[in-house]
This record gives sequence, C-alpha cells and structure tokens, in this order.
Amino acid sequence: MKDNKKSFVTLLSIPLVLILTACGDNGGGGDNGPDGSGGDTYDVVANGIPMFAGVDYIELAKIDHISKFRSGAGHDYSDHFELCRSMKHYFNPKGSVDWSTIKLFSPVEGTIFKIFEEWAGTQVQIRSKDYPAFYFIIFHINLSSPLSVGGSVTAGQLLGTHIGLQTMSDIAVGVNTPSGWKLISYFDVMTDSVFQGYQARGLRSRTDAIIRDADPLTCNGEPFANSGNLENWIALN
Repeated sequence: MKDNKKSFVTLLSIPLVLILTACGDNGGGGDNGPDGSGGDTYDVVANGIPMFAGVDYIELAKIDHISKFRSGAGHDYSDHFELCRSMKHYFNPKGSVDWSTIKLFSPVEGTIFKIFEEWAGTQVQIRSKDYPAFYFIIFHINLSSPLSVGGSVTAGQLLGTHIGLQTMSDIAVGVNTPSGWKLISYFDVMTDSVFQGYQARGLRSRTDAIIRDADPLTCNGEPFANSGNLENWIALN
C-alpha cells in the first residue's frame, strides 16, 4: 500500500505541498460551531451519527483517489477532541479530467452558515436543515452564482465547480456536540444510496475511508512533520 501512495504522489503535476497545505480556515474555531457561534447540539456518542447526506457533493466519476479521514495527507485539520490529524477528505481527479470542470453540489438541504474567499476559490459552510447541529464545509469552489450567509440551498443544488489544478477538492463535516466541536467523516453521514456509488468504484465499506487505529502524527504548526505509518489514500477503480 505504501508503494501505491508513492505512485500516486508522482502523478501530481504540481508540488504536493502546494496542493495540500493551503486549505484555509481550520473549521474547529469555537466550542459550539465552525466559528464559535453557538446553537443546536447533537450527542453523537449517545445517539450515533445519522446518515442523511442524500446527494454526493462531487462528480464521483471524475475522481481517482480520496484521502482517508484522520490521515497524514495535507495538513492538520482537527477539532476539540483530537490533534494533528487531517479530519476531512481530499478528492483527487483522474489525470484526464480538467479539474475546473468538476461540479460541486450541496449534499443536504440547509442554509449558508459562512462563506469566504480562500487562497484558491471560495469556501462554503452549509448548516443542515434536518440536523442543524451538523455542518458541511466545502473548499475551493468557483461559484456558479452568488451565495450569501443565511441563504437557503437544496440537496443537490449546484454550488459551482472546483477551482482548478491549484489544489484538490476537499470536504469536511462537523457537528456541535454538548462537549464541543467534533469533526466526523463524510462517509459516516452519507446515505446508503450515495455510498453505493463508492462501492461500485471498489470501496468495500465506509470504514475503509476512515483511519481508526492509533497512529500518532507529528505536526510542525499546521503542516505535518511526517505522514504516519498507515495508508493515507483510497484508490478507486
């Protein structure tokens, strides 16, 4: 598996450090939300994680590799419970795909909680209507039409396209729990019908996309000092 990761890295046409380290707002800002605003909470320990994201946020047919939740890919993106982990997923397009044509969608019905310009494209944070303690954070979007904080989005609504080959597309999912801001895997909240698309591409189970083993990483600020001892990537067929 390590050899697979090395082969994947060599396929990138621009430096890996540029692609993966400059993804902006770390998402785990305050005790009760992406920016510490407070609001609804949901106890994932007592109630479990609901599977309610009924639309895939990205055109999966154009994707080649996906980073695992808690991986050593990219940079530290952690919450109030864990440190020095990439607690989101990077989606890397196939080599033949024009990255700027990849469409990005809202995976749920909800409202725009926060929106701002990153170093590449726009970051959009969507608060779920059905589970208002849950937030979907989608990075590096070239918006197809203007969005504003407080505006509504429907599940499957086109947000825009990925910004381009400057960086990969990435998505994070977080929930306000009674104990603080917790990041969870996108694969934990997608419905079975959405996950079937990944199964058709060779992903056997949701847990294959999530690192659950203890594999401490070392961070030098936000960047990782090492990429860990476990496989960080999923290769789709």
